[in-house]
Parts: sequence; C-alpha cells; structure tokens
Amino acid sequence: MGRVSMAAVAARAGVSGQTVSRVVNESPRVDPATRERVERAMAELGYRPHRAARALRTGRSQTIGLVVTTLATVGNSRMLQATAEAAAERGYALTLVTAAAGEVGDAFERLADQGVDGAIVLNEASALLPAQRPSGLHLVAVDAPEESALVVVHSDHAGGAAAATAHLLGLGHTTVHHLAGPADSFAASERERGWRETLRAAGVGLPEVVRGDWSPESGHAAADALAAASAVFCANDQMALGLLRALADSGRRVPDDVAVVGFDDVPDAANYRPPLSTIRQDFPALAHRAVALLVGDIEGEAVARASVVPTTLVERSSAR
Repeated sequence: MGRVSMAAVAARAGVSGQTVSRVVNESPRVDPATRERVERAMAELGYRPHRAARALRTGRSQTIGLVVTTLATVGNSRMLQATAEAAAERGYALTLVTAAAGEVGDAFERLADQGVDGAIVLNEASALLPAQRPSGLHLVAVDAPEESALVVVHSDHAGGAAAATAHLLGLGHTTVHHLAGPADSFAASERERGWRETLRAAGVGLPEVVRGDWSPESGHAAADALAAASAVFCANDQMALGLLRALADSGRRVPDDVAVVGFDDVPDAANYRPPLSTIRQDFPALAHRAVALLVGDIEGEAVARASVVPTTLVERSSAR
C-alpha cells in the first residue's frame, strides 16, 4: 500500500490541501472544528507526514536522541521503551546512543551528525554532562540534580524511599537496614537520603549502609553484611531478588525472619518468592514528561526547569 497523500486527506475532510498542510505544521490559523475533522481524516486513512519534507519546511528533523551508558539495568531498558512510545505519540522518531563514561562527548557528536533536534540524557549519563554539554542542542536529563543547569525530570526517589522505610518501621521493626545502589548514582543517593531522613525523624539509629551495583549478584553478595537485619530496604528490585535468594539459601524466612522492600516494581516483582513489596516507579509517566519537556523546549515553549514524578508503595508478601 502506497503513502497516503495530503490530497486524499483533503478530499476525505472536505477541505483544501493548504488547510491539511496547516494542520500538519500545527499552524494556529485553523479553527478547532476544522482541525478535528482533518485529524480524523488522517487517522481514518492512516496518513503519516513525510518527515524529510517537513524537516525542510520547519528546519527540524522531528528526531530526538536518547543517551545512555548501559541498557543492562531494568530501569534503563524500560525507559527506552517508554521514551520511544512517548516520542512516537508526538510525531518524533527516536535515535539511541550508548556511551561509556569517557565517550559522552562522542555520543553527542554522533547525534549532531544525525541532525537530531534534542536529546534525553538518561540516569548515569546525566552525571557526565556539565563539562561536556554541547552547545545548540536541546537537552532534558532524567535523574539529575535539580540545581543543575539542565531541564530535569526524575522520580520521587527520596519520597519513595521514605515510604518504604516508614512501612517497615510501621510493621514493628526497631530499625531498617539499607542495601544501597552505586555511590555515584543520583537515584541511589536520593533513595539513601529518604531512608536516612526517615530513620532520623523516627529517632532510630542508622545502621551502616551496605552498597551494591544494582545487580542481583550484588544483592546476593550483600547477605552476609545484612546478617543482623530484620528489615531491609533495597534500592532496586534486582538487588532485592539476589538478597531473597541468599536469605533462602541460609534458611532465613521472608518475611518471618527478615522483611524486604525493593524499588522500581519491575514486571517480575509480583512473581518473586515471596512476592516483593516495592516502590513503583511510573516509567511511562517519567518518559512522557521527559519527552514533553524536550519537545516543548525544541518548539520554543516555556518549560519547567524541574519536574518530579510521584512514586507509590506496593504492598506484597515480602514485608508484612
């Protein structure tokens, strides 16, 4: 089947080709009723604007980049999918660039060569930006400090950690141990901050932090350091999974001997043994907000410099 033309859309909507062009290019010179009729005709016919032609008219490629240092973590993989979907809904294509710690500058050069209009910098990559921020490229950082010079969006990591810690204290535990993420991670630092502040507010002593690297293996390896714990807040679900296996291997029952709460609510969390209580990150909302901020900035709108997406405690059998 060939590409649907503007003329076909115009005939279906009963308008001129110029009116269709104005709708495609988001001109304000179209009344709402006519715009709705044209958009309905586009949907019925499966019309898609010709990206190259539109780029010539608007000076924009309708393409944005996504910069990551790794896709090995569940959070980054889910953000990739959610960002691709959010970009498509706004008529933008997505280009993925992965970069090691010393190659972020090269990643931006590759994006510039592809003519992207802007980029979303995800998690670990955002920490590398201040000294390497490219000029002339619209940027939104996911999980970066709000005081940075960038437009920032992040989940309420500290609030989620506070909810997890308060939940465990509410179950009667005298304190809550923390299996933290990497020290150089903004998300891990914020989750650790929420844990610390909640224990301090409750007048509870702070156990020494045990640190992992987000992987299940690091969660499993942390079990010995958490031998005295009756309650553990894990900075992500993957480390919680490794910890659950180690506890089972040692004969410690969850939640009878040790209560465990994770963070992220990965798709498999409900199928852990036992099902994992966790803090849910809304990855689709996070991606949609990041894309909305970036596209708004690209298209000349005034956008918020910082945006926080709420998190939610999901109670399951690992902490009761």
